[in-house]
Amino acid sequence: MKDGKIRYFSFDIDARSIITFPAYPAQVQKGWIEIRGIAWSGRGKVDRVEVSTDGGRSWQLAQIQGPILDKAHTGFRYLWHWDGTETEIQSRVTDETGYVQPTYQQLVAARGSKGGYHFNPITGWVLQRDGQVLLRT
Repeated sequence: MKDGKIRYFSFDIDARSIITFPAYPAQVQKGWIEIRGIAWSGRGKVDRVEVSTDGGRSWQLAQIQGPILDKAHTGFRYLWHWDGTETEIQSRVTDETGYVQPTYQQLVAARGSKGGYHFNPITGWVLQRDGQVLLRT
């Protein structure tokens, strides 16, 4: 951790979400795209999932697919019209305890490094103008 303490192993898994489509190595066309993914929390149930189509500057509520169970993967989707400009898509989850999936910068500020288990930052996919999907680096 940032304060020099070591984080012990725990079974409480922090909330995380990931976009599973579109994802590398997909190539997409301009127009309507259903962004899909999964979210989970080791602290309880998924409360909501939000999707950003502009690199995290704004967030829209995704539709959660039931059933929503305690400590289980929960599917989500968001219908979006892509105009062909390069952008980054991201997802973030909030669980029933109010825990919000952090950005990479927030996680590093809290833990002091990026390593170890329970590493759960918001992850982005870059959609290039040609439709190629790449992991944000």
